[in-house]
Amino acid sequence: MISRRQFMMTAAGATGAVLSSGLWMPGVAQAHGSSVDPKPIPGGFTAFGVFIHHFLPGPVNEPSQITDFHGFIGLANLKGTGTGINRGTGATSPLLFAVDNRFMKGVYIGVDGEKHTGTFGFM
Repeated sequence: MISRRQFMMTAAGATGAVLSSGLWMPGVAQAHGSSVDPKPIPGGFTAFGVFIHHFLPGPVNEPSQITDFHGFIGLANLKGTGTGINRGTGATSPLLFAVDNRFMKGVYIGVDGEKHTGTFGFM
């Protein structure tokens, strides 16, 4: 078992690695178990010039990014704080992070109009 501090440091490091690597922008959803793409939900928002079919978790918001979907959806929306340490100078600065991860597993209607089964992840 790891401590809360170890978890926060690992999460902050992973978030920093993803943000600096260019992987932070969501790609096209790919189904595990089928080679046919799903139809995205209507609506969403534009971030950094890219339209994303996604809504933040909330009581009236759609948790899935797939339309015509019947299955299980899991999501985790985490926010927190941490402290960044410059290893060269020892200077510290406050840091914030936010993570929205989701998975979807079930039956969906693909872009081909046919029924498929798949598992999807959004990070």
